[in-house]
Amino acid sequence: MQRNILLLPLLMSLNAGLVDTAGFLALQGLFTAHVTGNFVTFGAAMVLGTSGGLAKLLALPVFCFVVVVSRILSFYLPPMGLPIFRSMLAIKMILLAAGGACAVYFGPFVQGDSWQAICTGMILVAAMAIQNAAHRIHMGTEPPSTLMTGTTTQIMIDVADVFRGAPASVQIVARPRLGKMAASVAAFALGCAAGACLYAKFGTWCFVLPPLIALPAVFLAATEPKWRE
Repeated sequence: MQRNILLLPLLMSLNAGLVDTAGFLALQGLFTAHVTGNFVTFGAAMVLGTSGGLAKLLALPVFCFVVVVSRILSFYLPPMGLPIFRSMLAIKMILLAAGGACAVYFGPFVQGDSWQAICTGMILVAAMAIQNAAHRIHMGTEPPSTLMTGTTTQIMIDVADVFRGAPASVQIVARPRLGKMAASVAAFALGCAAGACLYAKFGTWCFVLPPLIALPAVFLAATEPKWRE
């Protein structure tokens, strides 16, 4: 059981890094997991005249809409006899598969504002929105799987506390948290590296991998009582 507790967040972080990096490369600078970063790339697109501005503008409202719908849907799943967390991860996997199919069929994307690129990008944004919502609701004690800035900040704070010889009451919390958060950042970074290398080698075919990574996460969510509804 302890292995499941560790593996599920790592798989989610790995997948987020892969999807975000591959999406950025394939979709003219669109962030699919770290959607607030699209504010920066949207501004850059406006100044430099590069394509993909519309997709970057749509990413945040689409992300927010999917989170709201996911939350509302979660209240209707138990009466239908469906587990909330596992169902959310299954829907995410289906969206990743749909986004991967679109990327392979329509890609490569020369214009980020084409309807094919926008459709592919928003499907991937929706998948990552569900992952974020599921993580926030059902895995609140685990490090975030998509946004690493806050996690990295906390790691550095914990490192400083360990180095300065903080009281035992502080270190007993800081040391385990440091390990979990460092593993999450490492998994995300590995996903980013994999996304870049796979896109360079295989182009949009690299999007076949994310739903395959998401599949075991669905089964891990089903077998871990901590995350059952």
